[in-house]
Amino acid sequence: MKQRALSDAELVRKYVNGDEQSLEILINRYRHKLFGYIMNKVKDKFLAEDLFQDVFIKVIHTLKEGQYNEEGRFGSWLMRIAHNMIVDHFRKLKRNKTQYDTEDFSMFDIIPAGITAEDDMILSQTVDKIRRLIRELPEEQRQVLEMRIYDNIPFKDIAEMQEISINTALGRMRYALINLRKMMERYQIELRD
Repeated sequence: MKQRALSDAELVRKYVNGDEQSLEILINRYRHKLFGYIMNKVKDKFLAEDLFQDVFIKVIHTLKEGQYNEEGRFGSWLMRIAHNMIVDHFRKLKRNKTQYDTEDFSMFDIIPAGITAEDDMILSQTVDKIRRLIRELPEEQRQVLEMRIYDNIPFKDIAEMQEISINTALGRMRYALINLRKMMERYQIELRD
């Protein structure tokens, strides 16, 4: 007689109670899906391996500290942790990125001709205003908009991470944009060409 496979929730409980092998089973259960997801986003095998390990380090700490809220969706929780770590990685990379002039590249090459300091300042202020408005959106709409626009995550992946249908993710994006336009009109924020 074949033994029934333990559910994620059962394995989590066993691990929290000291059964280290339960975590190994969970890791093996999600290894390919999680690594594939990370690899798809970062396109670098060594970085993907580092992030994969970081995800499980975070999982171990969260479980050991008793902070995991069992909702029966361990796999989705794991994917959310991976997503957040990927986003954090790229934000850190963006923050720390410094460009120096070389023989082949000059910072002036990427500044469009005709952009004045005033234009640049106005654009910067407009972007800041829009970011503030985005923070005023309802949480569900804001999350989908940020994941799609800032993180360039496909709607299919957003739906999976948020545990919603693709249509719901698309709807939230649509309403986020409608609400953003209304707020821009109310605060008289114009986007210049």
